[in-house]
Amino acid sequence: MLQFEIDVAAAIPAEASNDPDVLFDLGIVCSSGRTGVVDLVSAHKWFNLAALKGRSDAVSMRREIAAMMSDAEIALAQREARAWVTTH
Repeated sequence: MLQFEIDVAAAIPAEASNDPDVLFDLGIVCSSGRTGVVDLVSAHKWFNLAALKGRSDAVSMRREIAAMMSDAEIALAQREARAWVTTH
């Protein structure tokens, strides 16, 4: 059996990461409903941020998600992405 300890004091939430792979993975989680609910606004935001940080495949994922969203939802996702950039 594998046992290990996590240093919670040193851990940072995935949402605070600047790693494009982590941001991309958050987009996958939100778009797939792995947490129980599909959240296209959040998925678009994370794919947008991953693309901004250099993850090229995030662009096509963001485009695919945007095709399922209303203009208002896309605008909200873009506002949330800008807010994330200003705080991180």
